[in-house]
Formats: sequence, structure tokens, C-alpha cells
Amino acid sequence: MKIHQLSLFLENQPGQMIEPCRLLARNGINIRTLSLADTRQFGILRVIVSDWQNAAVLLQNAGYVVNVTEVVAIEVADRPGGLADLMAVFENTGINIEYMYAFPFGRQGRAVLIFRFDQPDAAIERLQSAGINVVDSVDVYNKVS
Repeated sequence: MKIHQLSLFLENQPGQMIEPCRLLARNGINIRTLSLADTRQFGILRVIVSDWQNAAVLLQNAGYVVNVTEVVAIEVADRPGGLADLMAVFENTGINIEYMYAFPFGRQGRAVLIFRFDQPDAAIERLQSAGINVVDSVDVYNKVS
């Protein structure tokens, strides 16, 4: 139930995001969600796309440094306390959340979050045993509805 995320390392300069976005668009690859983090000298553009394998090849061939990472998409109740309830599942487990960001498409009354765990298999097992829906890659890549 892990999904593939591409991380691109970009210079922290104006206009650096446009070319990878154009390259994906020209090749019919849809960006499902993204996150951008920065340091003083570079940025990390994390994207989940409709065709991660072709996107990785295209971006690498265009000269970008691309890292493929497995992340986990989780549905959570879209209400006050929904995230707090989810976080409680990991309390006292030793499972670390390295980073997370929101996925804009959810099912009615639910939100989808993307997590990078230090122990993804243990996190998935814990989530499933708590009755929390770990979203399948097909749903994420093809837009959860």
C-alpha cells in the first residue's frame, strides 16, 4: 500500500519549478499533489504523479536529480480532531513521521494525507489494525473520488 513519490532537487532561484512542470505536462503526466521545501541554496520538490516511472525517466533525462521514495497515503476524517485522532495511533510506538503533506482529493467527509515514515511497513500495519484506510496507489494516481 505504499506509493511512489518523486523528489527533485532544484536551485532555490526564481522560475526553477516551471520547466519540470512543463516537461511533465508535455508528456501527459498529471501532478496529483506536491510539496515544496527549501533551504537557502536549493529546494526539494516532492510530487506524486499519474505515471511515476515515466516521469522519473523524463526528468532524469532532462538533467534533474530525482529520488524515488515510498510514501503512504491515508484517509482521515475531515473534521476538527481528525488529524489528532490519527496521530494517536502512533503514540508510544517509536514510529517516526519524517514529513507529511495534504493530498487535495478526498472522499466525501474525508481528507487524504501523504506521510513519509521511518518504518512504513510498521506504520501501515498499525494503521490497518486501527481501522484506518491506507489509500491504494491506484486511487491516488487516478484521483480519489
